[in-house]
Amino acid sequence: MAAAPFADDAVTRLAEERVDHRFKGLPPDAEGLTVGALAAERRSLFTGGFTTPVLALSDEALTHNLSLMEHYSAQHGLAFAPHGKTSLAPQLLARQLAHGAWGITAAVPTQVRVYRAFGIRRIFLANEVVDAPALRWIAGELAADPDFRLITYVDSVRGVELMDAALREAAAGRPLDVVVELGAEGGRTGARTQADCTAVADAVAATDTLRLVGVAGYEAEIPGVDGDLVRAWLRRLTALAVAFDEAGRFEGVEEIVVSAGGSAWFDAVTDVFADVPPLSAPVLKLLRSGAYVTHDDGAYRRKTPFNRLPEEGSLRPAFRLWAQVVSRPEPGRAYLNAGRRDAPYDLDLPEPQVVRSARDGSVRPAEGMTVTALADQHAFVELADGTELEVGDWVGLGLSHPCTVFDKWQLIPLTTADGTVTEYIRTFF
Repeated sequence: MAAAPFADDAVTRLAEERVDHRFKGLPPDAEGLTVGALAAERRSLFTGGFTTPVLALSDEALTHNLSLMEHYSAQHGLAFAPHGKTSLAPQLLARQLAHGAWGITAAVPTQVRVYRAFGIRRIFLANEVVDAPALRWIAGELAADPDFRLITYVDSVRGVELMDAALREAAAGRPLDVVVELGAEGGRTGARTQADCTAVADAVAATDTLRLVGVAGYEAEIPGVDGDLVRAWLRRLTALAVAFDEAGRFEGVEEIVVSAGGSAWFDAVTDVFADVPPLSAPVLKLLRSGAYVTHDDGAYRRKTPFNRLPEEGSLRPAFRLWAQVVSRPEPGRAYLNAGRRDAPYDLDLPEPQVVRSARDGSVRPAEGMTVTALADQHAFVELADGTELEVGDWVGLGLSHPCTVFDKWQLIPLTTADGTVTEYIRTFF
């Protein structure tokens, strides 16, 4: 599948930004350099003047993960719109598009604005939008760029009314494409029953400002979620698409969109979407997984579908947070200078993996070490008897939940296996 257009010049201009106090962990003596000039110096993360804590992103793991999901999607006949909220990093979105992504998924209109600033022309907005100023802005973007396509959710008649009113006020020149979102009882957003979905579709059909192009939803928030429940819900979703098509609701559309798939159940999405029968127009089977781009050393390590599909390959954790031991005030306890401002903690605490000696730079496994709590700027580390660790040592931490890593760092060093920094990844949270 061809990559969607992207404004490469906008990404290139990120290298012209000046390094200063806004970007934690970067070398103080780099103040005033452009990001591109600093990257060209190819400094070592460990001896190049970086201050701790500092987050590192592995180029090798990142490239592997991008290639794996590109191959997986192509092998299974899926279009791919990875969720950009994971990184909100245009350089990574550009790489995802270059690796065959159909477009990029957003969660809220502010993320769409970031994407548009970097020229992304296919966006799947996996949420309801009833905010009149946001809808007016979207109408303006659609009017200004005939190649821009945005698809968004609807799940209520009232929501359709609000969207229609805002778009009519904006004198929208072409309809906004929408998909009816199917939810689950007790879950997240989405109409709960086929009758509810039909009522929403009827409301869309009664407008000139909206065009129904498919159905979608998110399977991971089903209460008590397991493989059987996910597959049953996905079969409801695909049956809804078939019923809508038989009723003529997709008349005139170029392709019918059927979309689901986070990072935990895309194998089930693959299985059920494979059974979608031919419809009146080609079916765009759109997968939206996002956390794969960096994977992790916690929640997604445990729940990735590749654990169930070892023959398909495996993802690699791409993040490591380096912190220093700043205090050893009592036996069995050490304190690192990284905390909740630096590391995610919503799913799992950081995992000590390696120690780099402050004395000689040697690296050894972080054995006998457990992070038991985080304060704003400290990690509390419990040490087993006899564990070797002293003030000044660097500890490399594995992290859990990519989405809440990226939003804590505005400029992230991209490193090779030996710690050479080759690029800096800019985020826009």
